Amino acid sequence: MTSDILKLKDLIEEVKFAMMTTVCPTDGQLRSRPMTLQQTEFDGDLWFFAGKSTKPVLDISYNPKVNLSFANVHGSSYISVVGRGEIVKDKAKEKELWNPMYKAWFPEGLEDPELCLIKVQVESADYWENPSSTVVQLVGFAKAILSGEKASNEIGHHGHLEISNH
Repeated sequence: MTSDILKLKDLIEEVKFAMMTTVCPTDGQLRSRPMTLQQTEFDGDLWFFAGKSTKPVLDISYNPKVNLSFANVHGSSYISVVGRGEIVKDKAKEKELWNPMYKAWFPEGLEDPELCLIKVQVESADYWENPSSTVVQLVGFAKAILSGEKASNEIGHHGHLEISNH
């Protein structure tokens, strides 16, 4: 695994939900909705359950470009992922990722005819981390405000990751 894949894996490890943004085929507008990230070993692909006739599936069928936004409030990091979505019907992968809680959306379980997966092949990601404690961040903000100077990198860090070569 590349260091960029390992870094992204570390950033999203504790995150359960992502805002998935797709392009609507009827008007070309961007549409976002929360999706549950399936917990699996990150190898450059991210997985989500969806219904075959839902907006995200229809949008990805029209245009596979996807953006995923993650916020890890406990780790004070924010991640924006660019990737290519694909609608997948794979019984083995569905079984691997299945959780009985999903029967709330798919009453027939793994046999539900609406059930499918969205696989997002990650191409790149940008992230912002605030590794310092809240107190250190507040002191940094106050110092910047009082001095009239721009806040230093002690307050946060931005990085870019290239994942597409997996």
